[in-house]
Amino acid sequence: MRKNVLGTAVGAACVTVLTLGLTTAPATAAPPAAVASPGSGWEPAPSAPWDVPAGERCAFPVHGEPIVDEVVSRELPPPAEGVTRTAYKGDLVIRVTNKETGAHYDADVSGTALVDAYASGAQFWRVLGPVLVGVGEGNLARGLYVVDGVYTIDISPTGTKTVAGPAVRTDSICARID
Repeated sequence: MRKNVLGTAVGAACVTVLTLGLTTAPATAAPPAAVASPGSGWEPAPSAPWDVPAGERCAFPVHGEPIVDEVVSRELPPPAEGVTRTAYKGDLVIRVTNKETGAHYDADVSGTALVDAYASGAQFWRVLGPVLVGVGEGNLARGLYVVDGVYTIDISPTGTKTVAGPAVRTDSICARID
């Protein structure tokens, strides 16, 4: 697992699956995340299993399930009215499975992120390292990716995602499990 390098200033992108638009149905609880240190302000932030129908991200139906989930989050002072700021950190590995063939890939998405969420539903992510991103509309083709590097993810209120930054690498999970 990739170790976090930003300490408490920024946290890990926990693949907040609903946040990045991977699911279409309500999520169920995942196994408990790692226990945060008492009094540290860090709270467990487990990711839930999810399913995506064929054609929404990949040409086939996909299931995702955390197999390692030690993600914690911490609320930070808001940068402006109507904005919440949350840091995420911790190891996260998601098993992504092609539901038609059973082919799967274990995606290490233990990146770190600072996420601003706006009242409009928009979000702005500052990320270091890998996170799992489901794209329907955006500057990446429709798909499911591990995005890695130093970058931002701008998510519009309608869910359009724009990934940008000085060092961005993408790995298509749909291609890996096709």
